[in-house]
Amino acid sequence: MSVQSPSAVVLIRPHHFGPNPATAVDNAFQSIDPTRDAAAIARDAYVESTRLAEALEGAGIQVHLFEDTESVRPDSVFPNNWFSTHPGGRVAVFPMYSPNRRTERRADIIELLKERFRVQDIIDFSGLEQDGLFLEGTGAMVLDHTNRVAYAAASHRADPLALERFCATFGYEPMMFAASDGRGIPIYHTNVMMCIATDFALVGLSLIVDQRRRQEVADRLAEPGRELIDLSDEQVADFAGNAIELRSSDGRILVMSTRAESSLSGAQRAVIERSCRILAVEIPTIELAGGSVRCMIAGIHLDRRPVAPATVAAHTFA
Repeated sequence: MSVQSPSAVVLIRPHHFGPNPATAVDNAFQSIDPTRDAAAIARDAYVESTRLAEALEGAGIQVHLFEDTESVRPDSVFPNNWFSTHPGGRVAVFPMYSPNRRTERRADIIELLKERFRVQDIIDFSGLEQDGLFLEGTGAMVLDHTNRVAYAAASHRADPLALERFCATFGYEPMMFAASDGRGIPIYHTNVMMCIATDFALVGLSLIVDQRRRQEVADRLAEPGRELIDLSDEQVADFAGNAIELRSSDGRILVMSTRAESSLSGAQRAVIERSCRILAVEIPTIELAGGSVRCMIAGIHLDRRPVAPATVAAHTFA
């Protein structure tokens, strides 16, 4: 058992996926593919999200897969930006930077969490949008559930006041820092440069601008006895930091894209495989939007409600 790695997740399968022009200004990880039209990109993203759901279920992870048929939510495949779940039955709903992403918040997902899991309290921070304060969930923050630290790269999507509000409510220590890639472009979401697992952490330490702060982050990450896997700027660009540790009945797995996995060195892979099996899924179309596997997965850190056997239905990917 590990508080860091959930065994159930929420995924969104988009029908109208596409790189979001409203977020391209500060998301340097976004790219375009001139060889495919919008319809082809949407079709391929649908296939890739299905592939991830099937791979997770095949690995023993409980997947709650929701469809998004709306044409005005190009980034809906990334639900971890608008909600997070926490032990003790608490759910947070977050303020989103881009107005065209705010409709991604869905009551039906919250209702499923309440129906299938023990939810005691829903704390909605989305009203902070009216004050120009944003905190895009576990994209803007990477949470160390063991050490109770919330790491956040400063950006338009991670306001320090919103971070303080979340941390005070949920009992985390905020640790904010400035981070930028090799071209000097600020990191838009912390989870593209950092993944905290139970026994190791993947982190692009060289991207943290201030050397003293860089050492503080490294020291805190290593406190519970974790081994640090320092990612290069190139590996971060290949989404090696955008991974998530999940827990199945057969042990822990680290889920990442095939692009991310191929960027790892043998030594880095050996550290991961001491405690996790790597599950790599090919999602090149979705990565056009500037996020990878971690962004697609909203982990469920809630206790399940008991379900009578007669009410359990087989899950299908229709």
